[in-house]
Amino acid sequence: MNKPAFKLYQDGIEKKLQQAFQQEKEITLAANLIADSLSNQGWIYASGTGHSHLIAEEIFYRAGGFARVIPILDPELMLHQNASGSTALERKEGYAAQLLKEFKITPNDVFIISSNSGRNAVSIEMAQLAKSSGAKVIGLTNLSHSRSVKSRHSSGLKLYELSDIYLDNFGEIGDASIQLTGLETRVGATSTVIGVALLQAIMVQAATTLISRGFKPEIFSSSNSDVGEAENEALLTKYKPLVKGL
Repeated sequence: MNKPAFKLYQDGIEKKLQQAFQQEKEITLAANLIADSLSNQGWIYASGTGHSHLIAEEIFYRAGGFARVIPILDPELMLHQNASGSTALERKEGYAAQLLKEFKITPNDVFIISSNSGRNAVSIEMAQLAKSSGAKVIGLTNLSHSRSVKSRHSSGLKLYELSDIYLDNFGEIGDASIQLTGLETRVGATSTVIGVALLQAIMVQAATTLISRGFKPEIFSSSNSDVGEAENEALLTKYKPLVKGL
């Protein structure tokens, strides 16, 4: 008996999650970078273009998430204003520098960049600019896809080549994972599911590392619980003047 298509997707996701979580060394090293940053009053920057911006949003103002997070959420690079336009813009050299002008990135900071292909100019230049400021770069990418295509940046580099640490989401080339009879194009993208799981795992490990060092990190609670809302007010008062969009 053939499995229903949703079970094929589930099986694929579970396999990729197992592969992704075998990157224990990379997860631990990324968590240590974040712990080092936060214990030195640094910031966690996060960016992604197109659908990858969802991964950056995942750790911003999130229940159970660190307070010291600055996402780079440019509407022009997201999907809600002009989806096809964002595809063209993420390939434009020089645009990342415009976006980062208002941010003072320092050697105490960590910059998390999510790009499934890792080939487009904005993400590549984000990594270059972060590194030039002394920050550590953590890349989330699809290594098979990235290695199968050419860079769209004049340097010829891709995100994983610029990252201090990169993690592979073990996605298919092209992201969609399920081939259906009667349909030429695959369905069922996996990069967001795996990327979010990896990122949250890194954050949990970083919190554990900070506690083991005797450092209590500032964490948002759920604003939909009475206790959490009260706890968040102090953090919002402290960080709203410092974090755009908070």
